[in-house]
Amino acid sequence: MELDGIFMDLYGTLTDGDRAAVEAVCGDVVTQTGVAISAHELSIAWGRLFFNAIESANGDGFLTLFDLELATLREIMGTYGVDIDPRPHVEKLAAYWQKPPLHVEVRDALARVKYPVCIVSNADQFDAESALATHNIEVDLIVTSEQARHYKPHPEIFEHALKKTGWRRDRVIHIGDSLHSDVGGAKAAGIRHGWLNRVGRIFDVGNHEADHEFADLHGFVNLIHGEPPGERSHVD
Repeated sequence: MELDGIFMDLYGTLTDGDRAAVEAVCGDVVTQTGVAISAHELSIAWGRLFFNAIESANGDGFLTLFDLELATLREIMGTYGVDIDPRPHVEKLAAYWQKPPLHVEVRDALARVKYPVCIVSNADQFDAESALATHNIEVDLIVTSEQARHYKPHPEIFEHALKKTGWRRDRVIHIGDSLHSDVGGAKAAGIRHGWLNRVGRIFDVGNHEADHEFADLHGFVNLIHGEPPGERSHVD
């Protein structure tokens, strides 16, 4: 595969997703408020509201992820008749976003990549930069939703990345772990894509069919380098 470069999601793709962090925060909320719902059930309800809010938070209506989390946590708790200050809880999530665990194969897989890499992430800029710096991961460029003022799956964040990199649309492939945000967004932008089907997502609201599907990042690197899917190069 001849490419100008690779667009790569961050959270859930290079780092762990935030399932455990979200459920821990929801557990704190349930304990604090005594609401009659489990932490897992609250995480699902909050997540659905949050993803719906993202869809209308683009362009002139843009809000950062932090502000969206504040607004939607207050709103979802209001549906249970509870008024809380969401800030301490969302600050715990932000602390996670800034220092998330790295998936085990990522360093080895990234070391094999011979093309430039541009992160394309639904993330606040400081959080994404901090997450990469925490693990000393260097990429060529970072494009966040805060920078583009659009969230995946809106194609504008991919357009922003194309303009910033100068890469040709037909010589880019995007890899991410969300059928909705990554596969759906890349499809809308006319960009090739692969779905990193990792276990452990809270849920995925998407139902798109990906061009390619992988269990981990090595499968993706094998594809772009034309290597057999069951084999991988070793980094000395």
